[in-house]
Amino acid sequence: MIALRNFGTRFLNTRIIHNTTTIKLPQRAYNNNYGRYRYEEVARVAKPAPLWEASAAVDGVIKPLSLKDYISKYLVMIFYPMDWTFGKECDMHLNTEVVGISCDSPHSHIAQGGLGGIKIPLIADQTKKITRRYGCLYEENGFPFRGTFIIDDKGILRVAHVNDTQIGRSVDETLRLVEAIQFTNKHGEVCPVNWKSGDRTIVPDPTLSKDYFSKI
Repeated sequence: MIALRNFGTRFLNTRIIHNTTTIKLPQRAYNNNYGRYRYEEVARVAKPAPLWEASAAVDGVIKPLSLKDYISKYLVMIFYPMDWTFGKECDMHLNTEVVGISCDSPHSHIAQGGLGGIKIPLIADQTKKITRRYGCLYEENGFPFRGTFIIDDKGILRVAHVNDTQIGRSVDETLRLVEAIQFTNKHGEVCPVNWKSGDRTIVPDPTLSKDYFSKI
């Protein structure tokens, strides 16, 4: 279970689909024994997510936290301007972790209540290095825009959304995107516009895809 509410590759391996076409799958950002981690210096969709390490407030305790702690897990990274700029809460049962990131200190995360009772790790990006690397820093004000980044279980950045600070994000859309990423990773099919769990998908093949389009 993860709390998530009111946030408002290199392609090398292939999989054969019906012996007629192939789709490219993202290579893992790390090797099988986790000894080395491939990553990009800046956030780019479909590439290994930029590595980060910082102090974080976790269950009222300050401790080091790294992207490597989430190897083989789906991760939603939520950038927000400052503590107490969130609101209510929602739970997501999608085998996914969530972290919040601002440029506040870890002591501020704890003292100010961070997200108002939401039980997720809060990363203290005081150097602003993580926020810059993910393209979320509001340079004129020194704090993050509202960013949502989804990293899959291979360490690949699959979604990157950045909103102005005055525009809240859609939690329902974040949940939908996580479900879509997990579906495509498992089945290798395409989730079309407005897709929701249980809807029909598209086989990435010029002939087989006609079945989907003939019924819309």
